[in-house]
Amino acid sequence: MADIILKTEDVMIKFGGLTAVSGFTTALERGSITSLIGPNGAGKTTAFNIITGFYKPTSGRVIFEGEDITQLEPHLVCKRGIARTFQNIRLFAGGTVLQNVMTACWVRQKSPWWSAPLQLPLFRREEREIVERSMELLKAVGLEKYASEVATGLPYGAQRRLEISRALATQPRLLLLDEPAAGMNPQESLELMDFIRSIRERFKVTILMIEHDMKVVMGVSEWIRVLDYGELIAEGTPEQIRSNPKVIEAYLGKEAAANRGGGKDA
Repeated sequence: MADIILKTEDVMIKFGGLTAVSGFTTALERGSITSLIGPNGAGKTTAFNIITGFYKPTSGRVIFEGEDITQLEPHLVCKRGIARTFQNIRLFAGGTVLQNVMTACWVRQKSPWWSAPLQLPLFRREEREIVERSMELLKAVGLEKYASEVATGLPYGAQRRLEISRALATQPRLLLLDEPAAGMNPQESLELMDFIRSIRERFKVTILMIEHDMKVVMGVSEWIRVLDYGELIAEGTPEQIRSNPKVIEAYLGKEAAANRGGGKDA
């Protein structure tokens, strides 16, 4: 029997009269790398926002580790063990690379907030541990040499890795990556696939990824789910999705799908 870490049950969300996601029911197996794909406007990021607490669904439930987290605020979802990155990189402007990672580590702090200005022993010990853990994370993603540099001054690919390392600093069991290959050149995209596999193994996380780069999706995913107009229209292995007529139609239109006859390059 599969070990399921996350389930969504018939999730729907409406914005005014527009249904952005409808009947979204899925389950993620622990330790897997899964991609959520679909045309622009299909509802992928909206689904991410529901899972992570940024949006509250009109109906349906999100179950994480057997617990209903549907109505939790984002910071509480994070404390439960779900972390995410964003389509548009959101580093702390003006902060160093090290400070960006350290900030995320504080979600696990044990010392009360008022211990910081008093510089109590527990706070000082915890701060030392956070610096050490942050440097370990930077080494894991190859950014330790940039620790003292301003984060927003890094090359684009390095900023992506920093954002992922910051998410990992919260010690998640489920990591959501929103278009991690966006803006990358082909070589960087190839390196990203190896990077995603390595963090899954090293940090023992389950990964759910939104991505438009089909080479990355097909190269790293073990399972793929496809959204179109807010509805889940297909799921399967990369091989199954590549030749699925519904997926080809969603991306290329009915006429193109008919002409391809279920071809292999969706």
